[in-house]
Amino acid sequence: MNEGWYRLLSIVVLIVGVWEGPMSIVYRLVSDDGGTVLRAANYLPSPWCYAVATAAALFAYGVLAVLDTGRKKAPARQNAA
Repeated sequence: MNEGWYRLLSIVVLIVGVWEGPMSIVYRLVSDDGGTVLRAANYLPSPWCYAVATAAALFAYGVLAVLDTGRKKAPARQNAA
């Protein structure tokens, strides 16, 4: 993959991670939402929805770290080929 794909995947993971993490918590606190497919953590009862939303955000952060490492190595792989 070239650097463009890494950037695109990073943006997608960031959007999904923020939406399923902090935004899910905000929707739960502000509107007492019961959950939708787009905010799956809100289907859970009160203490668990916050834990799952936090875990989703941390998982997205880990995936972003892996993608950033791959993006930094992409030019070296393209020059070697």
